[in-house]
Amino acid sequence: MSCTSYVTTMAAYNAWMNGKVYAAAARLPEDEVMRERGAFFGSIFGTLSHLVVADTVWLRRFATDPMHADALAPVRAMPAPARLDERPCADLAALARRRSELDAVLVAWTDGLTDAALRGTLRYADMRGNPHARDVFALLMHLFNHQTHHRGQATTLLSQAGQDVGVTDLVAMPTH
Repeated sequence: MSCTSYVTTMAAYNAWMNGKVYAAAARLPEDEVMRERGAFFGSIFGTLSHLVVADTVWLRRFATDPMHADALAPVRAMPAPARLDERPCADLAALARRRSELDAVLVAWTDGLTDAALRGTLRYADMRGNPHARDVFALLMHLFNHQTHHRGQATTLLSQAGQDVGVTDLVAMPTH
Protein backbone atom coordinates (compact mmCIF):
# COMPACT_ATOMS: atom_id res chain seq x y z
CA MET A 1 0.00 0.00 0.00
CA SER A 2 1.37 3.41 -0.95
CA CYS A 3 1.41 6.34 1.43
CA THR A 4 -1.39 8.02 -0.55
CA SER A 5 -3.54 4.88 -0.35
CA TYR A 6 -2.91 4.62 3.36
CA VAL A 7 -3.88 8.26 3.95
CA THR A 8 -7.09 7.98 1.92
CA THR A 9 -7.99 4.76 3.72
CA MET A 10 -7.46 6.41 7.10
CA ALA A 11 -9.54 9.44 6.11
CA ALA A 12 -12.38 7.12 5.03
CA TYR A 13 -12.05 5.09 8.24
CA ASN A 14 -12.12 8.28 10.29
CA ALA A 15 -15.35 9.42 8.63
CA TRP A 16 -16.94 5.98 8.99
CA MET A 17 -16.08 5.70 12.68
CA ASN A 18 -17.10 9.26 13.45
CA GLY A 19 -20.48 8.48 11.90
CA LYS A 20 -20.85 5.43 14.14
CA VAL A 21 -19.83 7.34 17.27
CA TYR A 22 -22.17 10.24 16.58
CA ALA A 23 -25.05 7.86 15.79
CA ALA A 24 -24.52 6.15 19.16
CA ALA A 25 -24.32 9.50 20.96
CA ALA A 26 -27.52 10.68 19.23
CA ARG A 27 -29.41 7.75 20.78
CA LEU A 28 -28.79 9.25 24.22
CA PRO A 29 -30.74 12.11 25.80
CA GLU A 30 -28.80 15.38 25.45
CA ASP A 31 -28.22 15.62 29.21
CA GLU A 32 -26.48 12.21 29.12
CA VAL A 33 -24.21 13.39 26.29
CA MET A 34 -23.34 16.50 28.32
CA ARG A 35 -23.00 14.72 31.69
CA GLU A 36 -19.62 14.95 33.42
CA ARG A 37 -18.12 11.45 33.41
CA GLY A 38 -14.61 12.03 34.74
CA ALA A 39 -12.98 11.71 31.31
CA PHE A 40 -10.06 13.91 30.27
CA PHE A 41 -12.47 16.25 28.45
CA GLY A 42 -15.26 15.59 30.96
CA SER A 43 -18.21 14.34 28.98
CA ILE A 44 -19.01 12.57 25.74
CA PHE A 45 -19.73 16.02 24.29
CA GLY A 46 -16.45 17.41 25.63
CA THR A 47 -14.48 14.53 24.13
CA LEU A 48 -16.18 14.84 20.74
CA SER A 49 -15.73 18.62 20.87
CA HIS A 50 -12.00 18.19 21.48
CA LEU A 51 -11.71 16.08 18.33
CA VAL A 52 -13.51 18.72 16.26
CA VAL A 53 -11.28 21.42 17.73
CA ALA A 54 -8.05 19.47 17.18
CA ASP A 55 -8.94 18.54 13.61
CA THR A 56 -9.88 22.16 12.89
CA VAL A 57 -6.55 23.34 14.30
CA TRP A 58 -4.55 20.84 12.26
CA LEU A 59 -6.46 21.33 9.02
CA ARG A 60 -6.13 25.11 9.37
CA ARG A 61 -2.37 24.61 9.79
CA PHE A 62 -2.22 22.53 6.63
CA ALA A 63 -4.30 25.21 4.87
CA THR A 64 -1.52 27.78 5.44
CA ASP A 65 0.60 25.90 2.89
CA PRO A 66 -0.23 27.05 -0.67
CA MET A 67 -0.06 23.40 -1.82
CA HIS A 68 -3.06 22.56 0.40
CA ALA A 69 -4.86 25.92 0.64
CA ASP A 70 -7.51 25.42 -2.05
CA ALA A 71 -8.62 21.99 -0.90
CA LEU A 72 -8.82 23.18 2.70
CA ALA A 73 -10.55 26.51 2.03
CA PRO A 74 -13.76 25.40 3.84
CA VAL A 75 -11.77 24.86 7.05
CA ARG A 76 -10.08 28.26 6.77
CA ALA A 77 -13.60 29.73 6.83
CA MET A 78 -14.35 28.03 10.18
CA PRO A 79 -13.58 29.90 13.41
CA ALA A 80 -10.08 29.26 14.73
CA PRO A 81 -10.22 27.51 18.12
CA ALA A 82 -8.36 29.23 20.95
CA ARG A 83 -8.18 26.25 23.32
CA LEU A 84 -8.14 22.47 22.98
CA ASP A 85 -11.02 22.11 25.45
CA GLU A 86 -13.21 24.60 23.60
CA ARG A 87 -16.77 23.68 22.76
CA PRO A 88 -17.29 25.03 19.24
CA CYS A 89 -20.97 24.07 19.07
CA ALA A 90 -23.86 24.39 21.51
CA ASP A 91 -25.30 20.90 21.12
CA LEU A 92 -24.66 17.46 19.67
CA ALA A 93 -26.63 18.08 16.48
CA ALA A 94 -24.54 21.15 15.60
CA LEU A 95 -21.33 19.35 16.56
CA ALA A 96 -22.30 16.40 14.36
CA ARG A 97 -22.81 18.75 11.40
CA ARG A 98 -19.37 20.32 11.99
CA ARG A 99 -17.80 16.86 12.32
CA SER A 100 -19.40 15.83 9.06
CA GLU A 101 -18.09 18.96 7.33
CA LEU A 102 -14.57 18.32 8.61
CA ASP A 103 -14.68 14.67 7.56
CA ALA A 104 -15.88 15.59 4.06
CA VAL A 105 -13.05 18.11 3.67
CA LEU A 106 -10.50 15.64 5.02
CA VAL A 107 -11.64 12.86 2.67
CA ALA A 108 -11.68 15.16 -0.37
CA TRP A 109 -8.28 16.69 0.49
CA THR A 110 -6.55 13.36 1.07
CA ASP A 111 -8.06 11.94 -2.14
CA GLY A 112 -6.09 14.62 -4.01
CA LEU A 113 -2.77 14.24 -2.21
CA THR A 114 0.25 12.89 -4.05
CA ASP A 115 3.26 11.04 -2.70
CA ALA A 116 5.30 14.20 -3.37
CA ALA A 117 2.89 16.25 -1.24
CA LEU A 118 3.09 13.68 1.56
CA ARG A 119 6.90 13.89 1.48
CA GLY A 120 6.69 17.66 1.92
CA THR A 121 7.31 19.70 5.04
CA LEU A 122 4.65 21.76 6.76
CA ARG A 123 5.81 24.91 8.51
CA TYR A 124 3.32 26.08 11.12
CA ALA A 125 2.97 27.71 14.52
CA ASP A 126 1.48 25.85 17.47
CA MET A 127 -1.25 27.39 19.62
CA ARG A 128 1.41 29.23 21.67
CA GLY A 129 2.95 30.70 18.51
CA ASN A 130 6.04 28.48 18.52
CA PRO A 131 7.27 27.69 14.99
CA HIS A 132 7.61 24.08 13.78
CA ALA A 133 8.53 22.27 10.58
CA ARG A 134 7.39 18.65 10.28
CA ASP A 135 6.85 15.98 7.65
CA VAL A 136 3.33 16.15 6.14
CA PHE A 137 2.86 12.37 6.22
CA ALA A 138 3.92 12.17 9.89
CA LEU A 139 1.53 14.99 10.80
CA LEU A 140 -1.35 13.24 9.06
CA MET A 141 -0.51 10.05 10.95
CA HIS A 142 -0.61 12.11 14.15
CA LEU A 143 -4.05 13.50 13.18
CA PHE A 144 -5.46 10.02 12.54
CA ASN A 145 -3.82 8.52 15.63
CA HIS A 146 -5.16 11.37 17.77
CA GLN A 147 -8.66 10.74 16.40
CA THR A 148 -8.43 7.03 17.18
CA HIS A 149 -7.14 7.70 20.69
CA HIS A 150 -9.93 10.07 21.74
CA ARG A 151 -12.61 8.23 19.76
CA GLY A 152 -11.65 5.19 21.85
CA GLN A 153 -12.31 7.26 24.96
CA ALA A 154 -15.66 8.33 23.51
CA THR A 155 -16.65 4.73 22.73
CA THR A 156 -15.85 3.78 26.33
CA LEU A 157 -17.99 6.63 27.64
CA LEU A 158 -20.79 5.65 25.27
CA SER A 159 -20.55 2.02 26.39
CA GLN A 160 -20.76 3.10 30.02
CA ALA A 161 -23.89 5.07 29.07
CA GLY A 162 -25.43 1.92 27.52
CA GLN A 163 -24.68 2.66 23.84
CA ASP A 164 -22.74 0.16 21.72
CA VAL A 165 -20.84 1.75 18.83
CA GLY A 166 -20.36 -1.65 17.25
CA VAL A 167 -17.28 -3.01 15.55
CA THR A 168 -14.49 -0.43 15.35
CA ASP A 169 -11.85 -2.43 13.47
CA LEU A 170 -10.45 -0.96 10.28
CA VAL A 171 -10.84 -4.31 8.52
CA ALA A 172 -14.60 -4.18 9.23
CA MET A 173 -15.03 -0.89 7.34
CA PRO A 174 -17.32 -1.34 4.36
CA THR A 175 -15.61 -0.87 1.02
CA HIS A 176 -17.25 1.11 -1.72
